[in-house]
Amino acid sequence: MKKGIFYATSTGNTREVAFKIAKALGIPDADVHDVAVTAPDAVGRYDLIIMGSPTYGSGELQPQFSDFLDGVSVLNLKGHKVAVFGLGDESMTDTFCNAVGEIYKRMKATGAEMEGAFPTYPYEFDHSEAVPVQGAEAEGLLIDLVNHPEVTDSRIADWVRTL
Repeated sequence: MKKGIFYATSTGNTREVAFKIAKALGIPDADVHDVAVTAPDAVGRYDLIIMGSPTYGSGELQPQFSDFLDGVSVLNLKGHKVAVFGLGDESMTDTFCNAVGEIYKRMKATGAEMEGAFPTYPYEFDHSEAVPVQGAEAEGLLIDLVNHPEVTDSRIADWVRTL
């Protein structure tokens, strides 16, 4: 199974997490793509597509990732699997890691099979688009490097075992 990672970053943190995920899955650096310099149709080369973005502003997708998904949305990805990760700050209690939920919805509409649901513990927040039902698992891997950097590596290790 060919695996590729597509990420957007504003501060470099999402890039850092993307490469940690790549290392955990044995994905070569050449298959880790910054969406700012990658054509959307590149996702079609991969059986497992891993996508990640920070939550930006007031709970939105990082702008470059939003633009990238506009291009991806016209693709038929039936037969491909997609997993999502995202970075946020749990002190933004009403929008924590909303980007994960947005990516999930937009990628599911392409016909891709969605994977990678994961618990939200230890994070505490009131609402997130990444968690469709309060108390349920998130639709992907949530990471908070601001408040809980110490759990990042273990969360990544546990998440990649689910893929």
